[in-house]
Amino acid sequence: MAKVVKFGGSSLASAEQFEKVGSIIRAEEERRFVVPSAPGKRYKEDTKVTDMLYACYDLAEHGKDFKAQLEEIKQRYEEIINGLKLNMSLDEEFKTIEKNFKEKAGKDYAASRGEFLNGKVMAVYLGFDFIDSATVIFFNDDGSFDAEKTNKVLSKKLEKMDNAVIPGFYGSYADGRVKTFSRGGSDITGSIVAKAIHADVYENWTDVSGILVTDPRIIENPQKIDTITYLELRELAYMGFSVLHEDAIFPVRQEGIPINIRNTNAPSDSGTWIVGSTGQKSKFIITGIAGKKGFCAVNIEKDMMNSEIGFGRKVLQAFEENDISFEHLPSGIDTMTVFVHQDEFMDKEQKVVSAIQRMAKPDKIDIESDLALIAVVGRGMKSARGTAARIFSALAHAHINIKMIDQGSSEMNIIIGVTNEDFENAIKAIYNIFVETCL
Repeated sequence: MAKVVKFGGSSLASAEQFEKVGSIIRAEEERRFVVPSAPGKRYKEDTKVTDMLYACYDLAEHGKDFKAQLEEIKQRYEEIINGLKLNMSLDEEFKTIEKNFKEKAGKDYAASRGEFLNGKVMAVYLGFDFIDSATVIFFNDDGSFDAEKTNKVLSKKLEKMDNAVIPGFYGSYADGRVKTFSRGGSDITGSIVAKAIHADVYENWTDVSGILVTDPRIIENPQKIDTITYLELRELAYMGFSVLHEDAIFPVRQEGIPINIRNTNAPSDSGTWIVGSTGQKSKFIITGIAGKKGFCAVNIEKDMMNSEIGFGRKVLQAFEENDISFEHLPSGIDTMTVFVHQDEFMDKEQKVVSAIQRMAKPDKIDIESDLALIAVVGRGMKSARGTAARIFSALAHAHINIKMIDQGSSEMNIIIGVTNEDFENAIKAIYNIFVETCL
């Protein structure tokens, strides 16, 4: 049996946090492969090491002196090393970093050093082997992840090892240049490692005791989700859930490996299980609520559009020609609405409108901006009658006007459109009707 354990930046921000992580790993011998992030904030006003590296490299890239900033980063690691009483030095690694910064090795290289150095420290602290992710995780020339080559090389490398530390967030191109995943990419690395070793569980340790039903910045102390499916999480992650990088789901989903979100600061908490499928009923009809602001709706009207072959294609072609993707596409017999990101659309607004007029010849086009989309997601919604009606009732009671409602064919999610200013109150109303009243 083997587990992959990934620890976020807040879990590794100081020597004290490292000790907590060490205790967690040593508590179970199955926790054999460790994926660390770069040190995060030690306190609210602190700066993450990754951000310090970006700022430091920016000076180097512009030919300015960056030694003081690099020394400050070095001190962050020495503080951890000394706090753990480790017999090691990162002097050579920092000499190499300084040299590569002067030679302008790239922002991806700079950002990746946070995980690289933390991996070095973690390996010495645990007595595990260290594997530089640049030697086992690969990207194609176009920047896309090379899953096949990575899995082949990584599997072969790890099958000979009892324990190893593999830094998160980065890999390399074929020519050896470092390439990073997007921000939060250490989650992806953990998932890739879990797939490579056919792990029984992928534990993702962070600073929360699992995934919450909704944003705690909107709802005070929201309920925790005990079990959530990959599909539910994908729907919620797309709408703003940020506990786990959404691309981290795919490698483990293919292998049927469950993910367990745990809290480094409360290791006895069971956390949230992310699974392929489950017969377990959720505590509530819904599993989660998530949303985003900053959309606009392009409303197109034309008599008998439903009988005009190719009408929808012509409308969407106007957006495609201007490199704009759409989010949702609710329609009626004579109406069709295209929801798009406002910041992508506004600069090209008149080009899109002209293209729609030219190709689709509608009777009328209206544009409404400053809208928000809210996803209400839950596997329990399939077997529950009147879910949409309860949403309508809750929002009406809160005096919130619904701009759009769209239900997926899976019956697992309902998308609601409201104004930006009604966004928070809408989430509160939906949470209250489905969660608070059921406690």
